[in-house]
Amino acid sequence: MGTTVSVLGLGQMGATLARTLRTAGHSTTVWNRTPGRADQLVEQGAVAVESAAAAVTASPLVLVCLATYDAVREALGPLTAELSGRTVVNLTSGSPPHARETATWAVQHGAVYLDGVIMTTPDGIGTSHALLLCSGPPTVFEAARTVLATLGDPVYLGTDPALASVYDTALLGLMWGTLTGWLHAVALIGADGPGGRGSATHFTAVADRWLTTVRSFMNTYAAQVDAGQYPAEGFDLRLHQHTMEILAHASELRGISPLLPDLLRELTGRAVAAGHGDDSYARLVEFLRLPKDGGPR
Repeated sequence: MGTTVSVLGLGQMGATLARTLRTAGHSTTVWNRTPGRADQLVEQGAVAVESAAAAVTASPLVLVCLATYDAVREALGPLTAELSGRTVVNLTSGSPPHARETATWAVQHGAVYLDGVIMTTPDGIGTSHALLLCSGPPTVFEAARTVLATLGDPVYLGTDPALASVYDTALLGLMWGTLTGWLHAVALIGADGPGGRGSATHFTAVADRWLTTVRSFMNTYAAQVDAGQYPAEGFDLRLHQHTMEILAHASELRGISPLLPDLLRELTGRAVAAGHGDDSYARLVEFLRLPKDGGPR
């Protein structure tokens, strides 16, 4: 038997959330500031209401998916009485301070609040690889887990409501870093022109296998970062530095931008110059952290 859920916000993501909930058998009430976006959802069995207040009071569980936290506060701000006693799961992306402020505000007005981010595009909703990162009271997460599992794979991060936002930002940085490294590699491989074994498709098939080794490095280095100890285990920073010089030279020869290899060489060079050449690549985390006074390292 499905749960009664309200969805506030029917942009592409919000509408997909509502549609997925309906497909899974949940009674779904929807609201959007711009009229007309709910028409197709109504055909699929959702109930459209004309005000955010009506949507909030229709269900004990309210999912919010709007463009910004300002839009969330604008929609929910007048509804302090209606929010009391209800569970609000905010799936709007924003900054950690916004998450904490919204959580405090919601609790002050009697709601229980879970902050969350959706780590996929709309076409990934409803699949097992769609991460839904959540932070806030664990009891709230457990109560909402079944509904959230309809939308993807819910992952609980901790009690601080800002954690979902922090992880969101960090994971996007990882994505951009990985994709930029891949694009540099594709440009390097394909510098002689398209086709054959210099193609992006062929390279990516090989790179996909190499990522298994990269994941192994990440798991090894994660324990080192947590411990603050960086044993090289046969692959020290001097060796990395030497190989980076080869990458920079190959990029120059093949007419590829030096921005990425220059960044890698600069960061690694600082660590080696500071006496850490015998350490592992994980040592570089210390050179990405600014001193607490905000000055340069």
